[in-house]
Amino acid sequence: MLELLTDPQVWIAFATLTALELVLGIDNIIFISILVDKLPVAQREFARRVGLFLAMFMRIGLLLVLAWIVGLVTPLFSMFGKDFSGRDLILILGGLFLIWKSTTEVHQSLEGEHEQKASAVKATLASVMLQIIIIDLVFSLDSIITAVGMVDDVRIMIAAVIVSVLLMMLFAGPIGRFVSAHPTIKMLALSFLVVVGVVLVAEGFDHHVPKGYVYFAMAFSLAVEVLNIRMRTKAAKAVELHPPRIPGG
Repeated sequence: MLELLTDPQVWIAFATLTALELVLGIDNIIFISILVDKLPVAQREFARRVGLFLAMFMRIGLLLVLAWIVGLVTPLFSMFGKDFSGRDLILILGGLFLIWKSTTEVHQSLEGEHEQKASAVKATLASVMLQIIIIDLVFSLDSIITAVGMVDDVRIMIAAVIVSVLLMMLFAGPIGRFVSAHPTIKMLALSFLVVVGVVLVAEGFDHHVPKGYVYFAMAFSLAVEVLNIRMRTKAAKAVELHPPRIPGG
């Protein structure tokens, strides 16, 4: 263990993997934030923390069964001239679920305030947690496959996962409140999740889409929207008018 802690290559791998896990966890944070927004205010922080804890334990559990992860890439059946593995099926089904859920949320947002209140009443802690578990599994599998390709030592992977999830928990609250307070940001986030779902389905069919392009597009769109929000906020401020001056008064 001492040899592991004093090896600079180990620290470089740990820092790189932690940063990558944080980037890959952005979509997970956004999805959880949108889901918990349907719950009563008193339950939101609890659901957010439990969701991220589940993501951490799920990723650690997957790391401890790496042999099963490796086995997931074994072809199960062929269709239309393509071999489908367990990993492919999870990515395709998870991507379709993400597309369906994000599209539903967009539809509810466009239906107006009455429809949103009705959907919020139907949302329960159990149903929200079930949806978080499903999407945690998809994002965790994607994250662990990336980690396995970068680092050989399981201990480094587990440490990187724990630190990245703790950092996500630190920023999840502010991100969730920011998304909830700005409808345009929420719509942008939902559109981003639709794109992520399409990317997952494409990867399930062996069409690799570099995620760097997706994240750059999202970061650029977010920066533009933040500037728009600041401009609208300034424009909404009341203009202070001076009382008219009466000549000779």
